[in-house]
Amino acid sequence: GMYNSAYFEHAFLAQQMGVELVEGQDLFVKDNFCYMRTTRGPQRVDVIYRRVDDDFLDPTVFRPTSTLGCAGLLDVYRAGHINICNGVGTGVADDKSIYPYVPKMIEFYLGEKPILNNVPTYMGRNKDDLAYVLAHMQELVVKEVHGAGGYGMLVGPASTKEEVEAFKKAVQANPAGYIAQPTLSLSSCPTFVQSGIAPRHIDLRPYVLSGKSVQMVPGGLTRVALKEGSLVVNSSQGGGTKDTWILEDDNSAADHATQVQTQTRSSSETTSS
Repeated sequence: GMYNSAYFEHAFLAQQMGVELVEGQDLFVKDNFCYMRTTRGPQRVDVIYRRVDDDFLDPTVFRPTSTLGCAGLLDVYRAGHINICNGVGTGVADDKSIYPYVPKMIEFYLGEKPILNNVPTYMGRNKDDLAYVLAHMQELVVKEVHGAGGYGMLVGPASTKEEVEAFKKAVQANPAGYIAQPTLSLSSCPTFVQSGIAPRHIDLRPYVLSGKSVQMVPGGLTRVALKEGSLVVNSSQGGGTKDTWILEDDNSAADHATQVQTQTRSSSETTSS
């Protein structure tokens, strides 16, 4: 709903896709089908693009106190009467303890070596890794494996001794719930802030479209940490975004122009004959 940090994106996507943007209270289940409440009466729902965590999706199956989901939705799903994009369980890909195994996944499924190396990652569930993390926490970035949006993490170099000690206790209480990585030096970019133009740290999130072929989107999401000195770019932690432009080099532009001219000439010759 409107209190979600990504509500603008939800509303924008719904508008651009021509679909309804609803909350759990706008839906109900009857006779193993899901319906949306409208001013013209119930309207059957066939597809849901889900933006609610598993735990809150259906109070009859998951968290019983949830008011964000729709009671009985999982029964409709099991009966095959609705499709859920971002199906139940897909959140496992967001679990940060999966990250260290990505290179092995690439080798297993594709028979290839990764082109880009992983950031070195220490896993709290590993005894030796845990000892290293506890001894060097002030140098590392430590994250909850289920955390997101910049929550549940500690940036060691930017934290006080008291904060580091408190986080050590949390890690020791649940080692398997944390990973740690070296503090990376993010790029910086001139940014317009309240005091004027100043450098702020940024990162780039590229997008890949997978279908019959795999394509890189010409652009991406550049996130910026608006707080001075901060390395946390998440919007939920006060971060922002920047336009991202991909510029062709002169050779690529010339090749494209030549190709267009050739296609136009061939089309004209075909028409004349």
